[in-house]
Amino acid sequence: MLIAALAIVIYLLAQQGEKLSGPSSVPSGTDNSIAAAFANEQSDLQIRGQGVVKKVLPDDTKGLKHQKFILQTSPGQTVLVAHNIDLADRLPGLRKGDTVQFYGEYEWTSRGGVMHWTHHDPSGRHIDGWLKYNGKTYQ
Repeated sequence: MLIAALAIVIYLLAQQGEKLSGPSSVPSGTDNSIAAAFANEQSDLQIRGQGVVKKVLPDDTKGLKHQKFILQTSPGQTVLVAHNIDLADRLPGLRKGDTVQFYGEYEWTSRGGVMHWTHHDPSGRHIDGWLKYNGKTYQ
């Protein structure tokens, strides 16, 4: 039954023109999904939600550049956002207390998890993610 439901979801996404890529192709719900994914130690999940910036971290400049910050999501879960700024614009002026909406791929870690793929995929093999901040979408 689970396989049939998954097949239906994948079919409906394909009908909507969504890009599909393995296990991460089935979108999950909201930031409550982060709490569930963390509790179940799950990874490779497309998750949409929002959070409040708890801390802005220095950019990761090794290899592809990433803007990094920690979000506190509504159920009290924190997640590290690693936003590829070689492929998408950085969120300018990001500060503690700002609200950011997100759609990307969640990877479990013991510290709360990492949200990445918050940008477009120039090769078209992965679902495009995004960040929304101050009324603008970054992808």
